[in-house]
Amino acid sequence: MAETNAGSSSAAAKIVVPKDELHAFCVRSFEKGGAKTGHASALADLMVAADCRGTFSHGMSRLDFYMNQILTNKIALDKEPEIVKQTVATALVDGNNVVGPVVGRFAMDLAIRKAKEAGIGWVTVKGSNHFGIAAWYAMQASEQGLLGLAFTNTSPKMVPTRARKETLGTNPICVAAPANNGDGMVLDMATTGVAFGKVRLKTMLNESVPLGWGVDSQGKPTTDSRSIFESGGLMPLGGPEETSGYKGYGLGMMVEVFCGILSGAAFGPFIAHWALRDGPADVSHCFVAIDPEAFAPGFPDRMSQLLDHCRNLEPAEGETEVLVPGDPERQHMAMCDKLGGIPYKPKQIQVADEFAAKHGIEPLKRKS
Repeated sequence: MAETNAGSSSAAAKIVVPKDELHAFCVRSFEKGGAKTGHASALADLMVAADCRGTFSHGMSRLDFYMNQILTNKIALDKEPEIVKQTVATALVDGNNVVGPVVGRFAMDLAIRKAKEAGIGWVTVKGSNHFGIAAWYAMQASEQGLLGLAFTNTSPKMVPTRARKETLGTNPICVAAPANNGDGMVLDMATTGVAFGKVRLKTMLNESVPLGWGVDSQGKPTTDSRSIFESGGLMPLGGPEETSGYKGYGLGMMVEVFCGILSGAAFGPFIAHWALRDGPADVSHCFVAIDPEAFAPGFPDRMSQLLDHCRNLEPAEGETEVLVPGDPERQHMAMCDKLGGIPYKPKQIQVADEFAAKHGIEPLKRKS
């Protein structure tokens, strides 16, 4: 969901950066680090898409994260993903430790091709890295009239219900379903209360977080973002057991089945911590594309009918509108188009300027 606290619908006190300038800045940054142009461009595509959608935890704020992985050779700069085995409808892909967006795009493209031939394409991936926002991949399918699903495991950050030690990742789920006239549903959510990147961003901005996002090193709920980021962990979707947090815990385990366990990659507590690992991350993903035409006719019509019905529901007292999954991101994208770029807090621009100075890169240009 769009992070209204980091890039709200109001552009007041924000600095606007044109999308093409952000893309160019990301590309020249990663190329300076040693990434191939194609890999740098894929990373930039992902990061621009994230910030345009209001998911600031996975966009420009990740510059230093990706740059460090490039400079320390934690990702392969001279390889490409490859198919290990496949059938007409399935495949196992080895990412060969290539940067996540390159691997993810390769695998989802493969799933789409299989869905167009067999009605469904199911592709699991091993040997990958952090892949950014899951919606970027699922929407590659929905934009071609297919159902798109994307899953990934991550280094352990979820503290399971009744536990005090992080064991599963944020393990996001995304489903993108096309409707008529370019409309559709895009559900993109972590199986924790929030993505870890949101806590990372709050820590960077020296801001607290809502109660229910995470716990400290003793497993106690806290609003201290730094405590969660440095020594604690995230709560499952739903929070404590009393409010059904065990369901988020179960969904996170389901994603692990689709990703790490099905692909033969690292899984759960055996995935190296993103900041501490020496070797390959061996992160795994799962991508699914489904052709609605393989089932009952009229899918986009029924999808549009459901979306319209939900949006036209009478709002509860104090509310102005009912949204469907993907609407907040669409609204943020429309705002960016109106502004001629992406609005950032001054602190976010300051961090980007410091990054550029540190690495000897031409700084980010603002909209004049």
